[in-house]
Amino acid sequence: MAITITAAAADSMGDALATAIGSAATIQIRSGSKPATPETIVSGTLLATVAISGSFTSTGGVLTSADPAAVTIAATGTAGYFRLLTSGATAILDGTVTATSGGGDMELATVALSSGASLDLGVPSITVPVA
Repeated sequence: MAITITAAAADSMGDALATAIGSAATIQIRSGSKPATPETIVSGTLLATVAISGSFTSTGGVLTSADPAAVTIAATGTAGYFRLLTSGATAILDGTVTATSGGGDMELATVALSSGASLDLGVPSITVPVA
């Protein structure tokens, strides 16, 4: 059974999440399975780190940031999850990574990442669920 919240509550939660993330966050793309919680120590190989310039903003519970620059993949492996960290390296959230249309929290053109290749995430978007 799922709970539902109002759009106003989702908007407030989005604002709070954007504040918690702050400016100059990073997104790590890692191999392996997503840890149980963001407080759990990371696992898997760090494949790529994407710097977010500026801050996330929230409108209607949907957080977006400026389009980060493409990065060079640091290690070869299969992307399994991502971790969003503050500029002080505090983990805020984790999510799954799948190939496009795979249903992951983040979808990439391919999860097979190769060292030295380029990775462009596009505009990151996080949605606070209303229903």
